[in-house]
Amino acid sequence: MSRDAHTADVIRTARLDLLPLRVEHAAEMAAVLSDPALHTFIGGAPATPEALRTRYRRLVAGSPDPTVTWLNWVLRLHQDSHLVGTVQATIAPPTAEIAWVVGTPWQGRGLASEAARALVTWLTSRPGIETIVAHIHPDHTASAAVARAAGLEPTDEEQDGERRWRLPLPR
Repeated sequence: MSRDAHTADVIRTARLDLLPLRVEHAAEMAAVLSDPALHTFIGGAPATPEALRTRYRRLVAGSPDPTVTWLNWVLRLHQDSHLVGTVQATIAPPTAEIAWVVGTPWQGRGLASEAARALVTWLTSRPGIETIVAHIHPDHTASAAVARAAGLEPTDEEQDGERRWRLPLPR
């Protein structure tokens, strides 16, 4: 399966537009992701706008491995057109690994669950994907709730201190 088989589309939900990532999103996203508490479970620290531009250039350019596709979206809230977070999928058929983050001011409103459900639904219709997975720190109860809302179930597998969640897709 070539990487051309998987291209990020705009995905719409009741409250959000999932927009394919662009380098131009970096300045606004640096503010969205500026709370150090967001990095409690994922490590690192908030990125400067320039560091985020550099990272986004690399992500938009795509994976150097032709068998792996990186798809990234920013989450735009319909209500006020502000960016509020991101979702991503790394596709290495037959698996798509997903992740999400919503900025602190927008947490607790179900936006991450709404975005993750939309992403899972979108991935379900993509060719060559048989399993969707996420890796979640065992103490990150909010992220576990998002995974469960998106249909993933915890497994007994761990990687780098994180529990693997899985959704096998019917084919």
